Amino acid sequence: MTNPDLCIVLIFVSSVIAFSSTMAETQPDAAMLAPVEKIARFIETCEDTNLSGFAESGVVIIENFTPHLFSGPDAVALWAKEMRNHLKGVTDLKHRFGPARNFTVDGEIAFLSLPTNWTGIANGHSFSEDGGWAFVLVEQGGEWRVRNYGWAVTGLLVE
Repeated sequence: MTNPDLCIVLIFVSSVIAFSSTMAETQPDAAMLAPVEKIARFIETCEDTNLSGFAESGVVIIENFTPHLFSGPDAVALWAKEMRNHLKGVTDLKHRFGPARNFTVDGEIAFLSLPTNWTGIANGHSFSEDGGWAFVLVEQGGEWRVRNYGWAVTGLLVE
């Protein structure tokens, strides 16, 4: 290997290492993902204790079931009620998150897009649903909470 070739290889390897370490640093930490996990666990279990993942006020949710837009002082309560209706006939629901995309933090506000896969059984049929969640997080009382999210289905397989 000639000297210029070695330089190109070293530059490439350095770039890959720098890009990899940058990617690792651009992921939300466990504290930021905690409220998102709570909401996912609510969807899996419908246990009200997990609703504490939402912000104290200003919550706006966009969903793929009616009324699609949940906002105002009763946003979380109405969303929880309609989510329970949406999940009738669904069992064994599980989620899996991919690496965050478009993650930014500006003081007490954070934004991230989160690829998500849901699996379960709906009315006796196995399904796998892929989608993306866009979240706005707000720091309240020393912890992160979900102030806004929008859900979009990007793929569905029913067996």
